[in-house]
Amino acid sequence: MWTTETLSHVLTPTAIALGNFDGLHRGHRAVIDPILHDPEAQATVVTFRPHPVEYFSGQPRALLTPLAEKQEILASWGVQQLVLLTFDRELAQLTPAAFLTEIVAKHLQARRVSVGFDFCFGRERQGNAELLQKLGQKMGITVTIIPECRLDGERISSSRVRELLLAGQPEQVQRLLGRPYQLMGEVVRGQSLGHKLGFPTANLHLPARKFLPRQGVYCVEVMGEPWPQAQPGVMNLGYRPTVDGQTLTAEVHLLVWQGDLYGQQLWVGLRHFLRPEQKFAGVSALQAQIQQDCQAARDFFQLPLQQLEPT
Repeated sequence: MWTTETLSHVLTPTAIALGNFDGLHRGHRAVIDPILHDPEAQATVVTFRPHPVEYFSGQPRALLTPLAEKQEILASWGVQQLVLLTFDRELAQLTPAAFLTEIVAKHLQARRVSVGFDFCFGRERQGNAELLQKLGQKMGITVTIIPECRLDGERISSSRVRELLLAGQPEQVQRLLGRPYQLMGEVVRGQSLGHKLGFPTANLHLPARKFLPRQGVYCVEVMGEPWPQAQPGVMNLGYRPTVDGQTLTAEVHLLVWQGDLYGQQLWVGLRHFLRPEQKFAGVSALQAQIQQDCQAARDFFQLPLQQLEPT
């Protein structure tokens, strides 16, 4: 998938989906689907960098889908191009008509635009989806407005995904995303504490801007180059208070597979929250709890007995 921040490098003509698309949940997928089927246009997602909320607040914003993760997911959906519009003072001051004329029509050469029902654009958010459709009609651009997406009566939104992650409810997050919420990172060397306790772990270096879920212990499925299929595992996300840990770490213990993973890029999907992180009386008590966590994860994944031994 081609990615560019420079409008002069955009592959044209385009069919574009406009929005922030942080999280890439089922609602975002509904907005993106209409642009995927025009054989004469580049299926293009257009988003903003930084996020407008971050620009106006001046505060860094943790992302559900940092750029590398967003690229992977969009490519798997069939998107051909990702355009990152620099959200700065100049862009923020464009009127709705100027945004459509200069950006959408001139630089992107859009034939079709798809947006969500609550999409706003232009100076002081003066433009909405209906205005975009009206202006587009005058310019020969087809504008599709996707209505509010709900699942079992619940609105699908990035804000709701964040709430559920902080509440430790990955199953509900998976329903809204259409896939498990994932942490992506490179395996780096740690203190080898897990190995000393009999439960070797892969320590993940996570993107600095990644939105992290509730701290605690999770059943996870792990994808990476060493395996053709996801591997079941247990992840602890937290500060390891029993051993006086000072930094937040993500440590993954694989239930079946053992081997050297240093330097590998892993995708860790959250499947089930087992318990919050806690401080134990000592290392032996921690070791006993890890054993219980692993057994609970084996039960969750329904691993047959022949798969319990490392291969």
